Amino acid sequence: MRMNRRPLIWFAICWVLGSALAAGLNSRGALLAAGAAALLALAAALCRQASWQLAAACALAVGLAAGERLWADARNVTELPALLAAAEAEGPRAAYAAEAVGTIVSAVEVDGDRAVFRVEAHRVRAAGVDAAREVRERVLVHVRLAEQPEQAIAAAWHRGDRVRLAGKLSRPAGASNSGGFDYRRYLSSQRIHWLLSVQGTAAVDPAPGPRWTAAALLGRVDAARAWLGARMDMLYPSSQSGYMKGLVLGIREDLDPEQFQQFSRLGLTHILAISGLHVAVFLYSLGGLLRFARMSREGILLILMLSVPFYVLFSGASPSVIRAGLMSVLGLLAARMGKLKDGLHLLAAAAVLMLLFDPFFIENVSFQLSFIVTVGLIIGVQPVRSAMPQWRRGKPLLDLAAVTVVAQLVSFLVTIYYFNQFHLLSMLANFVLVPFISFIVMPLGAVALLVAIPWEPGGKLLAYASHYANDWTFELVDRLSQADALRTIWASPPIWWVAAWLIMLGAIFQVISVWTGRLAAARAEAAAASEETAPLGAAAACIMVKDRNRKVSISFYSLLFLSLILLCYAYKPDILNTNGTVSFIDVGQGDAIHIRTPSGKHILIDGGGTLSFRKPGEEWKERSDPFEIGRKVLVPLLLKRGVREIDLLVISHLDSDHIRGLKAVLETIPVRSIWWNGTVKESEDAQKLLRQALALKIPMYGVTAGMKRQLDQETEINVLWPAANASSEVVKLEEQNESSVVLAMRLYESTFLFSGDINSETERAIIRNERRHSPLVMNNLSVMKAAHHGSRFSTGREWLDYWSPLGAVASVGAANNYGHPHPDVLSRLAGAGAAVWRTDRNGEVRFTVTDEGLYIYDKH
Repeated sequence: MRMNRRPLIWFAICWVLGSALAAGLNSRGALLAAGAAALLALAAALCRQASWQLAAACALAVGLAAGERLWADARNVTELPALLAAAEAEGPRAAYAAEAVGTIVSAVEVDGDRAVFRVEAHRVRAAGVDAAREVRERVLVHVRLAEQPEQAIAAAWHRGDRVRLAGKLSRPAGASNSGGFDYRRYLSSQRIHWLLSVQGTAAVDPAPGPRWTAAALLGRVDAARAWLGARMDMLYPSSQSGYMKGLVLGIREDLDPEQFQQFSRLGLTHILAISGLHVAVFLYSLGGLLRFARMSREGILLILMLSVPFYVLFSGASPSVIRAGLMSVLGLLAARMGKLKDGLHLLAAAAVLMLLFDPFFIENVSFQLSFIVTVGLIIGVQPVRSAMPQWRRGKPLLDLAAVTVVAQLVSFLVTIYYFNQFHLLSMLANFVLVPFISFIVMPLGAVALLVAIPWEPGGKLLAYASHYANDWTFELVDRLSQADALRTIWASPPIWWVAAWLIMLGAIFQVISVWTGRLAAARAEAAAASEETAPLGAAAACIMVKDRNRKVSISFYSLLFLSLILLCYAYKPDILNTNGTVSFIDVGQGDAIHIRTPSGKHILIDGGGTLSFRKPGEEWKERSDPFEIGRKVLVPLLLKRGVREIDLLVISHLDSDHIRGLKAVLETIPVRSIWWNGTVKESEDAQKLLRQALALKIPMYGVTAGMKRQLDQETEINVLWPAANASSEVVKLEEQNESSVVLAMRLYESTFLFSGDINSETERAIIRNERRHSPLVMNNLSVMKAAHHGSRFSTGREWLDYWSPLGAVASVGAANNYGHPHPDVLSRLAGAGAAVWRTDRNGEVRFTVTDEGLYIYDKH
């Protein structure tokens, strides 16, 4: 197809390309890429695939979009340069007492003991730093609530209010683990460069702001959404209200995290986000009411156009709903002017307009998923449907099947790139639940909400009808999501793979379209020929059909074969990788060590854990979705690296900072066997973890000194501690540190020592035991883990003299209150000539082991 036929679409493609190139490359790389795009446009013109005007327009689109993004990046800097320089010099813990005056520009979210909102600061003063006083600085504010009544005080703050705040100003954390979530980059894409931590509502002085500013008007929208959300709480039980608020109003803060996890496993989270389907249902319902009122066509179109922006605002204005709203307004405007355009033109115009408004949209997952899936549906549904049987009775089901298949094929790449999981029952779940929820549950909830405003009993009656529908939905989602054998895990593929998959799908859809078109034409010709010269005409027509479609069928199967190769590569990208890796993951004040052996086996030692210091009576401080190191950090990292199963999980001991994150690991990734120190502990975390492992029927082995295991030809593990117990029974042990599992591991010719939380006395006991039983000990270590996070009473001089490590890693939290690693330990390591890496300063510490030696990976 020649480019000249759809100039707007090609212009939009080039605009998106230019914006994406500038977002992913530095300025020099973006300029080189823009030059390459200009050369491609020139080649298209020379090959007569595009007119000179269109080629020039496409080259200009790439250049303008890249220039706009680079210009936005250049302006997206803090107006507090002196404070930034001081913070970068001091390091990640830098925080400065500060006072800020500004306007609240986001809804205030109160969750447990924390209130979060954004402030457009007009004046900032940081103690001890020559910072600018008059600025325009967007700041993310975290208010730690001291008492439960402060929740109501914080809930009374609104977008548009003027505030004076006193707290500590700091930089957002960057990605401390390779491939981990980069909070600093995420906030920077929203033009936020500072966090302001405030203790208690007394440090916040609010006052009403001007009534007719944009922030104040949006504050009224927030209040209306909150009021509608409260009505939804009255209509539905607590187990359903958060789900219905997300479905109808786009309020996802009250959605149960475990419920969201179940939807996520089946690829159903798009149902919970307001998108094109919601906008379509809204317009269809409103249009039906207006037609019932016998309004003119022009009047209906005008009211629909004016209503869309209000719906977008009331539904939360996410990128997906903005995209759908823009397409709807443009489509309605074109219909009113009598110049209807197809969906691709509307989508292209929406993409250019959104990126013109904010070039940082290109990095938003919702924006990417919305546009990619919509393009796929527009291009792919018709060819796929035409290739399916043309039964009249089953037409609605076949139409739905075509939409589901195309949506799954297109969204697959976004799903594995960002979420690293794909459930084989996802297509079935989408086929059954998307129409049921979108056309029955969601409209019923919306109507119940509208009726409840003037007549609450009537609204409750309508909502009651959907209670059973929701219960059925949750039951089905729960049953399907529990089929773990059908859930696949994928490493995040490279960008070239994503582009190749999209191009391959587009080519397949195009070939199917040509194929089915030719088949239909050939059938018509065969029918005509059979009437004139039957049976010779029919035979000749059949030969003609085969000749015409032979080349097309070869193209189709070739593309299908290439697609299978792409899938195999994405599923096993490291099949030829014979390197071993040892990664000390930054999980704060805790341990989590991931090891990949040369044969591709995976070992996990501990799983970190966020400690809780809640006291009785402080249950109000609990957040609806609290930060949990396993679910938020460890599991996403392992999935992103394609860890489909853990061959060996080592629990060094049962303290919470080593095991709390393992609950999420066991729930998400299959574990083949567990080594632990053979004890139990009364703590809730330990009891839950051991019960969970037993429920999953994971073999558990209490290990003792002297045990060995050869995982593959190049990987050997030796257990050095705990000492053998005369009794084979599991014993209760509250103080676990000195019973930590201590391991020595050989990868090729490199050796590692993992020492749990033992102290110097236990270290000396291990040395005596090794000298007595292992004369050929694996000393001259490559790397050791500093015991007990670098505690003063661990990693003693005798221990260092015995092992002679080349390097040591201290797994410590950036804000730990224990003084880890202790200066005495650092001094002893320096005296032993060992290099030291710290997760609080270096982030994740990763070593690559080959048959040639050991390499340290620098994520910077």
